[in-house]
Amino acid sequence: MEDVVFLLLCVSSAAAQLCAPDASNGYKVRLSILAALGDEAYLWNDSEMFLFRAALAFAMRTADGQNYDVSNVLVCDETPRVSFWFVVTSPLNPTQLVERRQVEEAVRKSRNRINSAFLLTDKTLEFLGIPPTLAAPAPPSPPPWLIVFGVVMGAAGAGIVLVLVTSVMQKRRKKKEEQTGIDEVEEESRAEENGTASDGVYNLSFSDNDRLTQM
Repeated sequence: MEDVVFLLLCVSSAAAQLCAPDASNGYKVRLSILAALGDEAYLWNDSEMFLFRAALAFAMRTADGQNYDVSNVLVCDETPRVSFWFVVTSPLNPTQLVERRQVEEAVRKSRNRINSAFLLTDKTLEFLGIPPTLAAPAPPSPPPWLIVFGVVMGAAGAGIVLVLVTSVMQKRRKKKEEQTGIDEVEEESRAEENGTASDGVYNLSFSDNDRLTQM
């Protein structure tokens, strides 16, 4: 029994030495619960810290595939303003720290899940030293001069099309009027010719009848 207690004390002492401010493989966390939630802010306590450690263990399991547990997430230098340091130990060797690269990758992959667990965001739950989750880059908006240029070119193009359409319609209208004038002149000429021909016809039957009547 004494051996077990001694072993636990040794492990606890080793763990305390592994987690320290500015540790080589450690990260500082800062939470702004009141700023994020206002009147609905919750009190940070041991249960919330247990949830944080469990969330980190989940993130490490998801990224690494090994069986991380809450005991593998060591926390130290906790302050009332809710900031603390943490390190992650290997599930195969509790005295060996997991490299920063692996921890950073795990946090980045599960950042949204961790934030959701505490109703916070990247700005109110900060992992100092780990860049926040980047949203998909929005397409850059065109510069104002390009918008003005597009509007001017569109208006110019519409004006050119309008001028061309108007010119074509005027040509067609003029051609139609000219053709109508020619047709009217031809009809008048035809009518005059028909009238002249009618006036010059001599009715022979009338002449013979008049001659016989006089006799």
